[in-house]
Amino acid sequence: MVWFIVVVLALVLFSLLYLRGADMSRFDGPALPAPTSPPSSGHADVLQRLRELLPAGQARQRGRAQLVHMRSLMDGLSAGRDFTCSFVPVSTADVRGEWVLAPAHDARRRLLYIHGGAWIAGSPLSHRAITDRLARLTGAAVFSLDYRLLPENRRIDGIHDCRNAWRWLLENGPDGPTPLDYAMVAGDSAGGSLTLGLIAWIRDEGLRQADAAIGFSPSTDVTMSGGSLRTNLATDPMLGPMFSWMAKVPALLLLWGTWFTNRLPPSHPDVSPLRGNLAGLPPTLLQVSEQEMLLDDSRRYAARAEEAGSPVVLQTWPHMVHVWQMFTPELEEAEEAFANISEFLTSAGVPVAEGGDL
Repeated sequence: MVWFIVVVLALVLFSLLYLRGADMSRFDGPALPAPTSPPSSGHADVLQRLRELLPAGQARQRGRAQLVHMRSLMDGLSAGRDFTCSFVPVSTADVRGEWVLAPAHDARRRLLYIHGGAWIAGSPLSHRAITDRLARLTGAAVFSLDYRLLPENRRIDGIHDCRNAWRWLLENGPDGPTPLDYAMVAGDSAGGSLTLGLIAWIRDEGLRQADAAIGFSPSTDVTMSGGSLRTNLATDPMLGPMFSWMAKVPALLLLWGTWFTNRLPPSHPDVSPLRGNLAGLPPTLLQVSEQEMLLDDSRRYAARAEEAGSPVVLQTWPHMVHVWQMFTPELEEAEEAFANISEFLTSAGVPVAEGGDL
C-alpha cells in the first residue's frame, strides 16, 4: 500500500512539474464585463451556419471517417465565395502550399500564413477567406502553408514545415528567388500557436525576424490550464461543442493524453509558446473573442510577453466566435478586426495597401 501511494504521488508530481510546468495563473487578467451591446446583424447567420456544420456527421462517424469528414467540412468554408486574389499552388522539396496574390501585390513584401484546425484539419483552401483578405489589405505576396497534420504525422513535423517555410520565404517570392523588404507571419488557432512558436525560433536561430506577427485566437498553452477553457465552454459556439468532453476528463489525464498525442511534454515551448522565452520578439498583434475558450491563452501570452519587454497588442471582441475573421465580409466585427490589423502594421512600420485594400 505504501509503495502504491508513493508511485501515485510520484506520477502526480511528474505531471505537475514536468508535463504542466510553472503555474501561469499570475498572468490572468481581471474578469471582463458582460457585453453591453449586441453583435452585428450577421452574427446570427454565422451561428446558424456553425450549428449546421458542426454536428454534421459527428454522431454517425467515428475514427478515420470522422476525421476525413471534418477536413472536408473545413475546406467547404471557402465554397461559393468570390475571391479577388489568384491562388498559385506550390510544391517543392521544402514547402507545400499556395501563393495568394492580389492583382497589384508587391513580391518584396511577403506574409507567411499558417492555418488552424486543431493540428488535425485545415488547409490553404479552408482559410482562403482570411488569406485573400490579408493579401488585399497588405499588398504582400501571401504564402499559405500546407503543413503536415496529425495523426498521420508527428506534431514536430508540422513545426519543422513552418520553419522550412520561413527560410524558403526569405529567399523566394511568387516568381522565384527575390530579395524582400518586409516579412510577416500570421496564423489562427493552432496556426496561431505555430506562429508564436516560429517567431521565438527565428530569434534563437538568428534569422531575419518577422517585421510583425499576428495571431487570431491562438492556442498558446496545451497544458490546458487556462480558466477560460472551462468557464467559456458554454459560450463558445465553435470549440464548445467540439471539446465539451474535456470538462469531464481529469486534468492529469489530459496532460498525459496531450503528451502522448504530441510526443512532446505539454509544457515544451515548441507546443506551448506561452511557456518559452518571450523576450526579443517582433511587434505582435493578438485578436481574441471574450466568449471563447482560448481567451486566457491570449491574455496570458500578452501579459507575459509585455513583462519580458516584447511589443504586443491584445484586442478582444465580445460575442464573437472562434476565429471570426474567417467570416468576412459577413461580420462587421471581422472587417473591424482587419481595419485594426492595418493600423497595427502601419504602427509597426510595415506598409499596407493604399486604402487598406487592393
